[in-house]
Amino acid sequence: MGAIRSAIVTLTGIVAGLAAFCAFVAAIGQNPVEVVQVIFEGGFASAFSWQNTLLRSAPLILTGLAVAIPAQAGMTMIGGEGTLALGGLAAAAAIAGVRGISPLVAIPLALASGALAGAAWTGLASWLKAVRGVNETISSLLLSYIGIAIFNHVVEGPLRDPSSLNKPSTYPVGDAYAIGAIPGLEVHWGLVVGIGLALVFQVVVSYSTLGFALRVAGGNLRAARLVGLPVAALLTAAGALGGSAAGLAGAIEVLAVHSTANASILAGYGYTGILVAFMARQQPLALVPVAILMGGISAAGSLLQRRLDLPDATTLVLQGLMFLSILSLESLSDARVAAWVKRHMRTPAPAVGTEVAT
Repeated sequence: MGAIRSAIVTLTGIVAGLAAFCAFVAAIGQNPVEVVQVIFEGGFASAFSWQNTLLRSAPLILTGLAVAIPAQAGMTMIGGEGTLALGGLAAAAAIAGVRGISPLVAIPLALASGALAGAAWTGLASWLKAVRGVNETISSLLLSYIGIAIFNHVVEGPLRDPSSLNKPSTYPVGDAYAIGAIPGLEVHWGLVVGIGLALVFQVVVSYSTLGFALRVAGGNLRAARLVGLPVAALLTAAGALGGSAAGLAGAIEVLAVHSTANASILAGYGYTGILVAFMARQQPLALVPVAILMGGISAAGSLLQRRLDLPDATTLVLQGLMFLSILSLESLSDARVAAWVKRHMRTPAPAVGTEVAT
């Protein structure tokens, strides 16, 4: 029943957010029906639109996992953007260091480097939470800013390709080390990796001892310690696993999309991944359809700009209104459930003078 309730709240919130967006569009003098039609056309109406949507969905699944996995242990991590940047930088550096060896070795090495960089960076935030009690939301956000600063410094300094004059970039990875497209599609294999990891993590979260231990720790840290769970290790591992997904997203963006590490990989996927994770109720497999929805909305931004002369950031307004609607409905729903429990589940006290049976 909980899963059905969450799905109903999410779908209702999406519809309510769309209605609020239509009101916003009407208030600025645009035709809401036409705007929604253009968004649908830009994201889902043709094979080209779908391929563009899926290209944007691939990193969103992985950055969504970077939020959803730590959330199982009760942590709210929001530093996916900086973690993605460091993952992409690590992949570019790995290729530069092993150039000339077989792609069958170099590509897995680059992907592993990106994942390890992400695991180390987000794992640091979760370790600070577990050992020192530092708020993980604040520390992960601050570490994200530091990660982006390190990325910019290295790209513009030690690893800069001298021929990249207008946009500082690392040396191109080259066609030999690029991740190709899925046969028959113009979508890279990163989409398959994202869906596969979401499925694996869903099984781990729902059916494994580790997943159960994470949920216990996320529900009550004190109770988890009392039953003998290694809380510090669990929190650190949850953060590291989530960070590895965001780092992997950055590595795939470098090897499959941009062919180099530069500012183009900082496209806001880490921030949008936060919305995706919360809309999916932190369930790894539910990230896939939500990421596709958010990817399609994002893909329509340029068409809105060309067709209706609206800024491409208009799609961010729609995403934000959907998110706020879901949070509002969730709060109302929780309040009603609490009120019902208080009203109907209260145990009446025995009357004065009556004997309680033993």
